[in-house]
Amino acid sequence: MTETIQHGSVQHGSSPDLIVIAEAIGVIDKALTEIGGRQLVSSTEMADLLLDVRQLLSEKVEPATAVAK
Repeated sequence: MTETIQHGSVQHGSSPDLIVIAEAIGVIDKALTEIGGRQLVSSTEMADLLLDVRQLLSEKVEPATAVAK
């Protein structure tokens, strides 16, 4: 079975992993749109973006590691 992530949406019946990945991509796309026209981006803005993506991805990882313990 092949599941794909489409820009801006996830196909019906997608796995939770794909939903988390799609959300992370959405956060990245939004940030890229906001900073795309600028030549300089502050380290604070970059840190915020990375923390947002990390949070989305770790929400998926933490329940899985809690079950494995």
